[in-house]
Amino acid sequence: MPYKAEISRSNPTAFMFVIDQSGSMADPVGTTELSRAEFVCDALNRVVINLITRSSKSEGVRDYFQIGAIGYGGSSVGPALSGPLADKTFNPISDFERYPLRIEQRDGMPFPIWFTPQAGGGTPMRKAMRTAAQALAEWCDDYPESFPPTLLHVTDGEPSDGDPEPIVEQLKSLGTDDGEVLILNLHTGQSKSGPIKFPGSEEEVTDGFGKILFRMSSVLPAAIASAARERGYQVNDNARGFFFNVEPVEIVEFFEIGTRASSQAMMLR
Repeated sequence: MPYKAEISRSNPTAFMFVIDQSGSMADPVGTTELSRAEFVCDALNRVVINLITRSSKSEGVRDYFQIGAIGYGGSSVGPALSGPLADKTFNPISDFERYPLRIEQRDGMPFPIWFTPQAGGGTPMRKAMRTAAQALAEWCDDYPESFPPTLLHVTDGEPSDGDPEPIVEQLKSLGTDDGEVLILNLHTGQSKSGPIKFPGSEEEVTDGFGKILFRMSSVLPAAIASAARERGYQVNDNARGFFFNVEPVEIVEFFEIGTRASSQAMMLR
């Protein structure tokens, strides 16, 4: 069975976050004063904290996970991280523990910050997916026996540089001995259709671009499907890792579910 490889310091897994930083991500969310970009960064910071917690042992943080982050906006694609972490495509989770940009106080508790909101220009999604594919191909070559990496993509609109689907089809062919790269997509925006979560067929998606994102998404492996069901989602055997037209506040849960595929495979060594 795929997606069963043990995760350890010698055989880590990876998460690649691909984040829309186009101009529309600056739009405010509902009646709040926060932008979509701010909601996304808050979710990213929270998931990093969660992964650090899951990797923490008595002697410190063990490198079970590596994290990469790509941002795209305007005509450019580049690191979504700043500081020392921007120098490498993937960083071990212990480096995130060492190098936050700053530490804020929230509800009297320290809250590390690695991601800061950015928004401007167009939506070069195709270019971003090509960049992610190149990085993930190299990672899979370096860790052929590892649990496959997971790509988590967040966007609020359609690409401005052409169809990304052919690139993602190539990306889906990448993987390790344990299975193909997992691709999860979340769309948050103003589509006329209602929210859709973990659909099992393309017919459930009425929006044209939504159908493309559906096809770009992986069928959920058992561990992610189980995590989704535990949170009350109706998930069938064909469900894809795809949220469409959801509120930005749901990004946190999407990330939490998407990074749970590895939980059952972790080893404490």
